Amino acid sequence: MPIRLAIVDGHTLTRYGLRELMSQQPDIEIVAESESAAAARADVLRTRPDVVTVDVSLPDGNGLSLAREFRDHNADLGIVLLTSQEEDDVLFRALETGVSAFVAKSAPVREVLAAIRHAAVAASSFTAAGLAVALARRRAVPDRAALSPQQAEVLRLLSAGLSIPAIAATMFISQSTAKTYVAQLYEKLGVTNRAQALMAAVQLDLIRHEHGAPADGMRSPDAGRRTINRVATPA
Repeated sequence: MPIRLAIVDGHTLTRYGLRELMSQQPDIEIVAESESAAAARADVLRTRPDVVTVDVSLPDGNGLSLAREFRDHNADLGIVLLTSQEEDDVLFRALETGVSAFVAKSAPVREVLAAIRHAAVAASSFTAAGLAVALARRRAVPDRAALSPQQAEVLRLLSAGLSIPAIAATMFISQSTAKTYVAQLYEKLGVTNRAQALMAAVQLDLIRHEHGAPADGMRSPDAGRRTINRVATPA
């Protein structure tokens, strides 16, 4: 019996590409195509596929949330998350959601097909091409993020919007030393400027966002304005 596949993707071209690809596979049959989360819920319930591919970004919702719904209702359903967001945090969220496979839309065709076939026979087993590398990067984060007391203080002052001269005056050091501390902080975080340093610190949970006016005129990537005002206690 062929694998009964449902496709959930808000992009017409992506659905078309997957349909054309699957039409060349004698062991895969498309039983539903949905362009939204709402339509997918009804289509999956109606057609009862073996595997469903879900885009992370849908017009009316989050693909990860939809995948979680599918998993909660059917432990045997194979779920393949297709995404253009290849960041490590998206991969780990997919793993925690309970999907069967995580595949980048830029992946080779054979990888997409392998993920679908894997999901059909091992729905509860997670696979992702970049998982080993992502895990290695995650293990390396605590070492990179272990700031010295001076670096933690510099980060706190940068998040408060202080200039290099103001940082020097606050820490009772020369401006040259303050510049050195800032440069060392940037190197530790793998960044080249203040805005990148603050965003990296947020991602590493060294500082946190709070609603309010932005520090040093910096605007966060999301729509709201934020202030960054807490530095984690260094190890």
